[in-house]
Amino acid sequence: MAGGAGTAGVEREFEALGARVRLHARCVDCGHRTGVGADLPVILASVVKVPLVLEFARQAAYGQLDPAERVVVRRGDRLGGTGTAGCWDDVEMSLRDLALLMMSVSDNTAADLLFRRVGVDTVRLLVRELGLTATRIAGSPRTVLEKVLAEVGAADPAAFAAVYPTLSPERIRALPTLDPPRTNSGTARDMTRLLTLIWTDRAGPARACRWVRDLMARQVSWHRLAAAFPEEVAVAAKSGTLPGVRNEIGVVRLPDGGRYAVAVFAETDSLRQRRPDLDAAIGAAGRAAVTELRGCCGRAAGQTPPSVSG
Repeated sequence: MAGGAGTAGVEREFEALGARVRLHARCVDCGHRTGVGADLPVILASVVKVPLVLEFARQAAYGQLDPAERVVVRRGDRLGGTGTAGCWDDVEMSLRDLALLMMSVSDNTAADLLFRRVGVDTVRLLVRELGLTATRIAGSPRTVLEKVLAEVGAADPAAFAAVYPTLSPERIRALPTLDPPRTNSGTARDMTRLLTLIWTDRAGPARACRWVRDLMARQVSWHRLAAAFPEEVAVAAKSGTLPGVRNEIGVVRLPDGGRYAVAVFAETDSLRQRRPDLDAAIGAAGRAAVTELRGCCGRAAGQTPPSVSG
């Protein structure tokens, strides 16, 4: 549905910041929803780690893999960013600790190794099973990076790091990572559907869904969606960031028990990395959507959740 009283001004607020916004929010319990541009394609960036960790948790719950399985993260595995990328030496840890780093600090190498373990095709099948019809899984972080290296003629990540500062803004915006048909992409509506299925234990075994919810609650970064709410409001979220792209999806749980799945995707022509104004706008947009939906539910305790449509 179109934005109502709470979200009517969201587009204008982002336009004033030189950005475009795609927003969708829905009550987890009754399905009432609101949005702005909710069906337009968006770049998932690290938000893709949510379906990835869900597939990992499902395979663990089904006994298809052992989450305690040990993995060595070697220098050649590292993709930059946070987490293991900053380690001097090889690191050995379990698969579930890779999942923790992937979700808490958005470790790209951890995501790549988990994609390798569970299978990219399996994650593609998962999004189809869950009815995320507009979501596209192009590949693991390494696969996406390799497309970029090929695009600019860089032999390896080090060569790309050297050439990147010489690229024009137009050249950067034309890279595969910033083109929805060539990278991991979806829609804001698909992402709130995914969150609703996870929060109602319908995305897989209940223990797998619980595990994903716990991992999302451990995200270290709180300066987007969570920053817009007081401390008594619980927020479990996953952010995603690329040049010109700032995203966050999550579930907001109010003290009265209301639960709201929120997805906010912002794009800007500016490639500046530090945009606290956009981070604050993402949180404000999420808060506006939740405010609009409050009081929508009236769902009796123990009632079967509605089907997740739209």
